[in-house]
Amino acid sequence: PVSGELETLPRKEVAAHSLKSQGGIVLGQDMEECIQLTNDFAAEHVSLAVSSPWDLVGKVRNAGGLFLGEKSCEVLGDYIAGPSHVMPTGGSARFSGPLSVIDFVKIISLVGLDQTSILKIAPLAERIAREEGLDAHANAARMRYADDTQR
Repeated sequence: PVSGELETLPRKEVAAHSLKSQGGIVLGQDMEECIQLTNDFAAEHVSLAVSSPWDLVGKVRNAGGLFLGEKSCEVLGDYIAGPSHVMPTGGSARFSGPLSVIDFVKIISLVGLDQTSILKIAPLAERIAREEGLDAHANAARMRYADDTQR
C-alpha cells in the first residue's frame, strides 16, 4: 500500500527519500514488547491502531502525541483535532511533551524556612557545600544556624 500511495503523490521523490532515510517498521513479539519499544523510542507521534487503544494509554509514557484507534490519524491531530502540533522530536519525548499553555506560565520557586527547619537542614547544606568545594556557600549555611546553637 505505501508504494502505491507514493506513486500518486506530486512530490513522490521527496516522500520516497523521507521514507528511505527516516521510515521503518518495528515489530514486537507481543503487546508488552511493543509498548516497551514505544517508550524506548519516544516518538513524536504514536498511533495505537488497536481495537482497545484506551487500555494502552496509561502504559505509553514517552510520546509526543497518542492517536487512538485506526481512524485517529496523525493528520487530523496535527491540523484540526486540537492538541498542539509542536511536538517533541528526536526522542525528546522521554523528558518533554508537546507545546502547551503550561509552557507560557512563568513559575517562581519559593523557599521560606522557619528557624526550626533551618536548624535541621543548614548543617546538611553546609556539609554538601564543603564536599562540593563551595566554601562560601558552606559559610552562608553555617551563619544561619551557628548563632542559635551557641545560645
